[in-house]
Amino acid sequence: MRKFTYTVVFASGLTSLAVEFAASRLLGNYFGTSNLVWASIVGLILIYLTAGYFIGGAWADHSPSYRTLFKILAWASLSVGLIPLVSRPILKLASNAFDNLEMGVLIGSFTSVMILFIIPVTLLGTISPFAIRLLIEGRESAGRVSGKIYAISTIGSFMGTFLPVLVLIPTVGTYRTFLILSLLLMVFALIGLLLIGKWKLLIKYIWMPLVIAALFIFGTPGTDKSTTGLIYENESAYNYIQVLEDQEFRFLRLNEGQGIHSIYHPTILYFNGTWEQVLSAPFFNPAPVDLNSIDEISIVGLAAGTTARAAFAVFPNVHIDGIEIDPEIIEVGKEYFDMNNSALNVIAQDGRWALTNSAKQYDIISVDAYRPPYIPWHLTTREFFQVVYDHLSDDGVMVINVGRGPTDRRLINALATTIQTVFPSIYITDLSGSFNSMLFATKQETQLQNFLDNYIQLRDDPSTPSFLLEVMAATYEGLQDAPETSIVFTDDLAPVEELTNSIIVNFILSGGIEELQ
Repeated sequence: MRKFTYTVVFASGLTSLAVEFAASRLLGNYFGTSNLVWASIVGLILIYLTAGYFIGGAWADHSPSYRTLFKILAWASLSVGLIPLVSRPILKLASNAFDNLEMGVLIGSFTSVMILFIIPVTLLGTISPFAIRLLIEGRESAGRVSGKIYAISTIGSFMGTFLPVLVLIPTVGTYRTFLILSLLLMVFALIGLLLIGKWKLLIKYIWMPLVIAALFIFGTPGTDKSTTGLIYENESAYNYIQVLEDQEFRFLRLNEGQGIHSIYHPTILYFNGTWEQVLSAPFFNPAPVDLNSIDEISIVGLAAGTTARAAFAVFPNVHIDGIEIDPEIIEVGKEYFDMNNSALNVIAQDGRWALTNSAKQYDIISVDAYRPPYIPWHLTTREFFQVVYDHLSDDGVMVINVGRGPTDRRLINALATTIQTVFPSIYITDLSGSFNSMLFATKQETQLQNFLDNYIQLRDDPSTPSFLLEVMAATYEGLQDAPETSIVFTDDLAPVEELTNSIIVNFILSGGIEELQ
């Protein structure tokens, strides 16, 4: 029984961390994956575990029996398995609240779901102190037994950090990940009751695995979100992915679903969005810029290929390296967004890593991996922009798509200040009808007149695609004054999320959401 008890401790430690990571995905689909969300999940689960340690110690002193231990484990396992079933209607409410920007409902939904974790996580926290109480035979063995319990539990927790992220969630999804963890614990609980000869008690609990098995087989009806036009829904190791269809338009939405990451229509190339703004980049160089001279483009944050599709329509000889960290999004792009051009080389890697290890020099490097508050800080630093600079041709241009507040330009100013430590010239344009700005940085020193000269030259050329002129006109119309000097982000210090959280909070407190409604 001692060896089996250690195994139970391992399983409970594994489940504790696995539930935490599964919770991050469950909530991330609706509330995003910002540091605030992560801090809430980790902090509250630590509080629940702490309560479990206290309760478990007292409970073990009051009822020091294996029967009690395995009963606790059985109820803990059942409560883990019921989380997705109970949380689903609450999270659908949160999804609708996000779409309608109802912050009170959104916060209430988040709080409600986190409350669901009190019972399972607190019960899991009781297992280790309970096991210590049962296994200690005398004062001389107390330290050795306690150390062994904590070591085994920690090893289980180590395994629990990788199992859901690398294996379970990408394979069976978040909901069934909870069910598998539930069944794992339940098997140990029932085997424990069997080993101590509690047949009658075992029969009383046999309904529990049947409930979890039924949930696993039949699932919960409907989709994760009540989304009009949903034609595809899936989870990857990185994202919760949706594809929506409205008439012949298709849209890619990720995680909490705020914002369109890619758009597709079989006969339309210009959507008056950030994707096409990348096409303006080379024309900040001295005129004339020949469309045929743009040979190599790198897109960091390819998504489902909207920018790449537009670039192929404008630059006849271009080859594109599209860098996208999520392989599942790549497959979605191929199946639903016609991302199948043979001149597109798709690279499933982190953007900075892929760019750093590229042997190429590019005419355009587009960085489209920002969406506040989910901005990868390592793609905002002086060192990263130096990598970009080193991988541009002599007349290359970097272009960045970044969100902002309606009047709060602190993020724009910080990025521009950082970029100017590497690039000699920078231009900023606001895209009308959105909270997006485009930052263009040229490797050689340039002036705005270059852009006007190129526009005139292209306008007078009948072979120029008409929508390119519309893109350039929108770029010029949104040009802003020189940014204010601000902080320089470095690999050592880049408080990007702190800044973006502040911008979002100020936006909410200023009544911005009510204005949008």
